[in-house]
Amino acid sequence: MKMDRGNIFKQLQKLQDDMKKTQEELANEIIEGSAGGGKVIVKCNGNQEILEIKISKEVVDPEDVELLEDLILAAVRDALEKSKNLAEEKMSDFTKKFGIPGLL
Repeated sequence: MKMDRGNIFKQLQKLQDDMKKTQEELANEIIEGSAGGGKVIVKCNGNQEILEIKISKEVVDPEDVELLEDLILAAVRDALEKSKNLAEEKMSDFTKKFGIPGLL
């Protein structure tokens, strides 16, 4: 069976272009994580880059800095987990084509 290298190259180039486009789309996706019933909100993009942190005044207590630290950490983890799940979902089409589960 003869392989058509030109066709394979075109398919790989299209796949690469599609992946790049998907990565660009992920960079523009805004994902929000929160903790403390929305008192701490963290926004990141689909590339797991933190973009913004909002903290409600009511959780800023100089006598309980540990609570604020825990809320920030929980909100960051929530945002990053959601971002990672979104990226895996969008990129899964590419990994399925090559039979590579969990590439990301």
